[in-house]
Amino acid sequence: MFRPKLPTMPQPTGIVTPPAVIEPTTITPGTPTDPAAPAPVPASTRPTIQLTPGTTLALVGGGTAVVLVVGAVLVSMLLAVAITGASVAVCAVVLRSLLASGNRRR
Repeated sequence: MFRPKLPTMPQPTGIVTPPAVIEPTTITPGTPTDPAAPAPVPASTRPTIQLTPGTTLALVGGGTAVVLVVGAVLVSMLLAVAITGASVAVCAVVLRSLLASGNRRR
């Protein structure tokens, strides 16, 4: 009763194809070739970005503004959810009170 019953593996039914025989192939060595000299890397035509103190200050200011705006949006969304939850809870308490008082009067 406490010994597990192991299922038996089913035997294949129908037409069974024998495994394919793979014959080894011979490898013929080729003629060795000398590695070609690496091609010179072409110079980039894109201009390089040079950060001056003014551009660095502008990037830091822009990043700070983005972080503040995203933070304000997330905090306002959290506040909206909290206010909605509190108002739903107050409505539930009022409705429960009204329904309970209606049953007591009868």
